[in-house]
Amino acid sequence: MTTLPTASGTFGDKPTLTFPEGGAPAGLQVQVLEEGSGPVVDAGRTIVVNYLGQTWAGHVFDNSYDRGAPIDFPIGVGAVIGGWDKGLVGRNVGDRVLLSIPPEHGYGMRGVPQAGIGGGDTLVFVVDVVGVR
Repeated sequence: MTTLPTASGTFGDKPTLTFPEGGAPAGLQVQVLEEGSGPVVDAGRTIVVNYLGQTWAGHVFDNSYDRGAPIDFPIGVGAVIGGWDKGLVGRNVGDRVLLSIPPEHGYGMRGVPQAGIGGGDTLVFVVDVVGVR
């Protein structure tokens, strides 16, 4: 059985991911690292998050912690990659969530070459759900 990466720190801290031996798991994997007690994130709402994104056992391609500001976007309506829509709807404000997103729920075989994301890459995100509106 493939295990998921572990993330350092707690909600609000910029995490560092440590990857297990072996390849990425199949399918979308969602692991709540810390339970929040805030409002539920419903599809169609705007979610506010801090996040770190990294390719499986590869490089960090984006993170909002270093920018010092969260981002917000509509969730559950196709505005972001499928792994975010599927993995973050139903979470609570205050949750810290680890997402392992296979290419079919990420950027597919196209990848995002300018971000260093290859076609077929599995993406791993740590997402702190800061708010919903």
